[in-house]
Amino acid sequence: EVQLVESGGGLVQPGGSLRLSCVTSGFTFSDSVMGWVRRAPGKGPEWLARISTNGGETSYAGSVKGRFTISRHNFNNTLTLQMNRLTPEDTAVYHCARCITWADCPAVVFTPTSWGQGTQVTVSS
Repeated sequence: EVQLVESGGGLVQPGGSLRLSCVTSGFTFSDSVMGWVRRAPGKGPEWLARISTNGGETSYAGSVKGRFTISRHNFNNTLTLQMNRLTPEDTAVYHCARCITWADCPAVVFTPTSWGQGTQVTVSS
């Protein structure tokens, strides 16, 4: 059974940082392109970032580029998202996602069955 379990969310003040983790099992993590998506209140899902199987390539949505960093640890099947300079607009449920291919990864927003259950991030003073 494929499992993606996120953690690390919480309440943070504007300008603060959080580090999200996603522990995976049930598939060959080191063979999988991985990504992060988020769902903000009242909005559709937004793709945020992707990372290649060996971590050598990453790419980001414009809304988070320069503030968020995706990384992976294949030795323990873990994906992370370091989030800096958070703003209230970053308030959302954050999901890690298993992508089919590098090229198709942004389209993972349309396949919630590929996501974990999510972790809530709230940015507020």
